[in-house]
Amino acid sequence: MDFQQLHNFQVLAKIKNVTKAAKELSLTQSALSKSIARLEEDIGVPLFERNSRGVILNPFGIVFLEYANRAIQEMISAKAKIGEMVDPSQGIISFGFIPSLRPSFVPNLIRLFLNETPSVRFQLSQGATRKVIQQLESVEVDLVFCSPQDGVENISTFPIINEELFLVVPKGHRLANQTQVDLCEVADEPFVHYQSDLPLRHVIDAFCQEAGFLPKVAIEGSEDEIIGGLVAANCGVALIPSTPGLDMTKISMIRIREPQCRRVIEMVWRTNGYMSPAVEQFKTFVMENILLIELTNESTMPSEDLEF
Repeated sequence: MDFQQLHNFQVLAKIKNVTKAAKELSLTQSALSKSIARLEEDIGVPLFERNSRGVILNPFGIVFLEYANRAIQEMISAKAKIGEMVDPSQGIISFGFIPSLRPSFVPNLIRLFLNETPSVRFQLSQGATRKVIQQLESVEVDLVFCSPQDGVENISTFPIINEELFLVVPKGHRLANQTQVDLCEVADEPFVHYQSDLPLRHVIDAFCQEAGFLPKVAIEGSEDEIIGGLVAANCGVALIPSTPGLDMTKISMIRIREPQCRRVIEMVWRTNGYMSPAVEQFKTFVMENILLIELTNESTMPSEDLEF
């Protein structure tokens, strides 16, 4: 049973004459008759009865026509929906991103792209690098913006941001009123750190080693907000990106002078699957306009003279 058989049945049920229905379908009478016969064989019962004027639906055919009409309409709707999805000016773009990109990068990126392609729609998902990479692998999203990830097959990457990391201390901490510090100044402090399987954990460890020490891990967390909250609860100090939603009455965010603490954020996409024209256009837009995106992003970030 296929779409053409259902369409042939639908037309014959409407016209009720094999000769006229075949002409409407641009088929021979024999071809139409064979198509209906195969359909009846698949279903297991006859669907038409002959009369002096042609054919009419029998009780089986009346029931089948109801479902055939519904199935045909669903297939037509599906084709139209897919047509919208592959239209570069009206498609749907789904991407995942890590939470630190939420305050400025993601809104600015979408705004700049919609200035050129206003009819495109976005579906967004956020989470840690591990989560959004899993969503990419399971085809839940088209591409993601996250930390570099080792050991993931069939992906390509493009660096987009060098994201600054800040020292976070409780408000009562001895460094809380400083605007800049060297990382070595917290060498003896307990650290609230990222879990060992997260990419940012290894990035921060490398910065600490460059500063001449290994962090004394007091407690581990998986999310920026959780780590910031633990610092606010006086569980230690931490290095995290600028993160929305933290209680800034309980913590201070301080720039690191030495070493420069920045991590790379990449755009990541699958290389072994279909990419719609809209997604391809968006990916190319990011690559070609990364300087504009960075400048727009920086203009919305706090300046060195502002308190966090």
